[in-house]
Amino acid sequence: MIAQRLKPKNDFLFKRLFGETESKNLLISLLNAILHPADDKKIIDVTVIDNKELVKEVIDGKSGRLDVRCETEDNEQIDLEVQIERDHAMDKRTLFYLSKLFVGSIKEGHDYDLLKKTITINILDFNYLPLDHFHNTFHLYDDGNKEFMLTDIFEIHFLECLKFRAMQHDLNNPLHRWLLFLDEKVTEQQLEELMTMDSTIKTAEERLQRLSCDEETLRLYEAREEAFIEYNSGMSAARRAGLREGIEIGEKNGEKKGIQKGIQQGKQDGKAEGKQEVARNMLALGLDIEAIVKCTGLTIDELDKLK
Repeated sequence: MIAQRLKPKNDFLFKRLFGETESKNLLISLLNAILHPADDKKIIDVTVIDNKELVKEVIDGKSGRLDVRCETEDNEQIDLEVQIERDHAMDKRTLFYLSKLFVGSIKEGHDYDLLKKTITINILDFNYLPLDHFHNTFHLYDDGNKEFMLTDIFEIHFLECLKFRAMQHDLNNPLHRWLLFLDEKVTEQQLEELMTMDSTIKTAEERLQRLSCDEETLRLYEAREEAFIEYNSGMSAARRAGLREGIEIGEKNGEKKGIQKGIQQGKQDGKAEGKQEVARNMLALGLDIEAIVKCTGLTIDELDKLK
């Protein structure tokens, strides 16, 4: 392993790497690798939508999420997000943010023809789709004729890093090169080979190393890492507590079926307790109520009872 190399998939660091105007050449290269357009359709330039105030609010634990947004020369808007923690409603979450971007692409009263093509890209550090391929793309097709696309104005990409890690890699494929660069398990030898083959990845690694030496970047990076650890610890503790309670319920029934039922109930209780514990922590940090509802699935009434 490469000593002290920060994790590029940390969403704050990912945004610093790809979501700033000064590094838009890295973003353009990554997007072309993911979208794989024809040569005459390749992205040449983008306008990066850089909201540093939003980044500060998210790191401070107040609201929102960290993503990379841009618009191409063809007025297509692209939203790129890295998701480290498993989200069981990733499909609905994706459609929610895609819809907001799409509707927000024109002002009220303007012609529908002005609506911008909206592309959402999710780089997931977990397995989500029940499909074998690591990169899957979705459009709007007719149910009876899968070759007919109603419109290409929506486009959704899922890239699952665990599936990619388990497969044979082709360094001649630019997407494979970028996903290897993003992998925290990349070896020093692999990284050297990537930088030799691809000058843009060499630039990205140099930027990563510069960011690693910046005290403020390190502080915010570590704050995000600690938040992930606290979330996982809280969920694990709640599941263990719920499982123990379920076994006790089953043992009291004195039957194997009762034990199995108790374990199942305990798992459900543990999941509920985990959500409540996470919600309590988020409330204590002063997070936005709407953000807590989306994250935990609890209702506003349920959150009020936890205050």
